Amino acid sequence: MNRNNRFVPLIIAISTVVGIVIGTFFANRFSGNKLNIINSSSNKLNDLLHVIDDQYVDTVNINNVVEDAMPKILEELDPHSTYISAKDAQTANDDLKGSFSGIGVQFTIRNDTVRINGIIKGGPSEKVGLLAGDKIISIDGKKYVGKEVTNEETMHRLKGDKGTKVTIGVLRHGHKKPLSFTIVRGDIPVKSIDAAYMLTNKLGYIKIKNFGETTYAELLTALAQLEENDFSGLVIDLRGNGGGYLASAIQMVNEFLPKDQLIVYTEGRRAKREEYKSDGRGSYQEMPLIVLTDEQTASAAEIFSGAIQDNDRGIIVGRRTFGKGLVQQPIDFSDGSVVRLTIARYYTPSGRCIQKPYVKGQKREEYDLDLQTRYQHGEFFNVDSIKQTGEVYHTKIGREVYGGGGIMPDYFVAEDTTLFTTYYTEAVTTGLVSQFCFEYVDNNRPTLAKFETPEDLLKYIKRQNLIERFAKYADSHELRRRNNMIVKSKSLFEHAIYGNIIYSMFEMNDYTEYINRSDATVLKAVELYKKGKTKPAIK
Repeated sequence: MNRNNRFVPLIIAISTVVGIVIGTFFANRFSGNKLNIINSSSNKLNDLLHVIDDQYVDTVNINNVVEDAMPKILEELDPHSTYISAKDAQTANDDLKGSFSGIGVQFTIRNDTVRINGIIKGGPSEKVGLLAGDKIISIDGKKYVGKEVTNEETMHRLKGDKGTKVTIGVLRHGHKKPLSFTIVRGDIPVKSIDAAYMLTNKLGYIKIKNFGETTYAELLTALAQLEENDFSGLVIDLRGNGGGYLASAIQMVNEFLPKDQLIVYTEGRRAKREEYKSDGRGSYQEMPLIVLTDEQTASAAEIFSGAIQDNDRGIIVGRRTFGKGLVQQPIDFSDGSVVRLTIARYYTPSGRCIQKPYVKGQKREEYDLDLQTRYQHGEFFNVDSIKQTGEVYHTKIGREVYGGGGIMPDYFVAEDTTLFTTYYTEAVTTGLVSQFCFEYVDNNRPTLAKFETPEDLLKYIKRQNLIERFAKYADSHELRRRNNMIVKSKSLFEHAIYGNIIYSMFEMNDYTEYINRSDATVLKAVELYKKGKTKPAIK
């Protein structure tokens, strides 16, 4: 046998194997068989991204695909599991962290220009002489006016690491040339308590806008302030409070409960039941307590309200709360983005979960339409229109309460729309009222700044015929004058315009005190306190 012929079978075998390998490679690459690998994989999403990156007809930025996909994946779980991009994560946490680093101004954007309407006391901007009314026209030597001016972009440019500098150019009333200020960024406190003052000579009031890291310490400070006025009853206003940190709500409820009272418990598929009870160290365990709620009271604010109601510790006054009974755990990614994943439900002391119904995969916008549905059904105006169909639970003394749809107040207060007109509604919703007030303050700041108290300012602006001025202003801004409607809504316009001006010239506390003078829910709380009806009873 020819010596060379001995290698022919081996060569054929090797060629066959190589052919099979090459054929399999090209078959998998071009015939779609790789989908079989994906279908049997434990991580189909990862494999899919690799396939797209490897084979898609056009060039794809996989990072952008992931960023777009993350929110949609979480949408399929529940309305409160959310994804926050690295760009937005810091801003999302600022309100709850208690401080951030920036220059210390409050601003609005009018006609594509940043207008400063407040300077935070003790902040960097106050130290260099920036004033309310200044208009920002440049940042770090670059023009900053026009279509690029947005809230997000402005905050991005003005915030920064502590100790860094930013130079802004401003136009100031009475100065022909722009002024330049170089500001060293510093820690800016973010308060979660908007107001604390005495409603009557004995009844204190505290307005809490959210539950952040510093809220409990702020509460203790506010209570100490009320102590100086020898208060003997307390109203805690949680209307519009969307919640925040569970731990903060627990700390605060603890101040008002006797020892070993259940505040809340949480439980989930992988999260074992965890109970939180009062430790008996609270300083206000016997003080008459009234909690104000509305349809925007949610999450941690509902934990507070539910603990007070279920323990029969105080009374709830206002309207039914939002109905958020899901607990989110933040999960941080290395790029700074965050997933807030629902891991448990929370339950009030009676055992009810007050999470309102939702459909898995329902878009957040549709979920939030529940409030509009409540409004259309008349729930804001008539307690008889509220039909709670959830399971019945009982408070400590046996009062019936319901799960599955927010916390019902013990005393319902309807939203009063008797003075509303289409003219007033349009004036407010289009921003014309706030725009008019801003321009009025801007043009009259030197005069308005002479008044040392909100009461003195109020006496002055009441003589300035501002309703008539507004009507002319609105008419020149395409809101046709309607004299009958203006007369009918006069008190509403006064309330809105005077309140805006007081807010511009003084503090949030002063603004809140003014608007509460005619607030039906606050007035109801005062009435109940005076009648001694702050202790729950079976009706």
